[in-house]
Amino acid sequence: MEKAIPTIEVHQSEDWDLIIKGHSSLFDLKFNDLWRYRDLLLMFVKRDFVSFYKQTILGPLWFFIQPIFTTIVFTFIFGNLAGISTDGLPKPLFYLAGITAWNYFSDCLSKTSTVFKDNVAIFGKVYFPRLIMPLSIVVSNLVRFAVQLLLLFSMMAYFGWKNADFQITYAIVFFPLLVILMALLGLGLGLIITAMTTKYRDLTFLVTFGVQLLMYGTTVIYPLSEARTKFKDMVWLIELNPMTGIIEAFRFAFLGKGEFTLWSVSYSFIVTVVVLFFGILIFNKTEKNFVDTI
Repeated sequence: MEKAIPTIEVHQSEDWDLIIKGHSSLFDLKFNDLWRYRDLLLMFVKRDFVSFYKQTILGPLWFFIQPIFTTIVFTFIFGNLAGISTDGLPKPLFYLAGITAWNYFSDCLSKTSTVFKDNVAIFGKVYFPRLIMPLSIVVSNLVRFAVQLLLLFSMMAYFGWKNADFQITYAIVFFPLLVILMALLGLGLGLIITAMTTKYRDLTFLVTFGVQLLMYGTTVIYPLSEARTKFKDMVWLIELNPMTGIIEAFRFAFLGKGEFTLWSVSYSFIVTVVVLFFGILIFNKTEKNFVDTI
């Protein structure tokens, strides 16, 4: 007669490192996950920088070429032919300052506005906080912004040697705040647009055109003082643009010309916070089921 072999039941506690839920609150933004996946954020930043210039002949030199040629075109068309005032600043210096700030904002907006469409293959295969992807775009664009800022400093040194009338002001201490505002405003608008493009594909074709039009509604090619003189009936639209206060403050900080007031910066700050808040909410709601609709 065979003896029964006793069995031992082992109970293990199910302590999981990560639990993925299909449904969550609209306000459950999981910011703690962003910190846990910070290594992935850095990897995406490196990928964006390397992949974009890997198969180009000039590589990172495009960081300099684009703003230089844009400055030359603006100087010739708007400065010389149209005769638009530059607040007494050297024309190339005035335009390059506006282009440097605007390029960072527009890059953040344009590239984050297609996050869902461009990364649908990755999003459909593996889990990670989706907000990591647009954040990586904002951070990687900082590299380009820093390089173009060096170009601006070089031009400031040249015109300083020529005894041009400009100066760095006390507002330079607000420079980090201005960069953060440009980044978060572009991020917030981009999140709203990329969420809407999952259902309305036409928005993808309108983004580039819309960003270009928005630039002409911002004080990139003209100072706010000139807009008040020549566009008296429409200047309020320019002032409502949150990037107007940021670019004016940027010029005032580095060149000493432009309007820098507590009201203008506070207005840009409030609009940025509101846009970013709604952008994250809409993005958080859309990313749960966008793979089924895109």
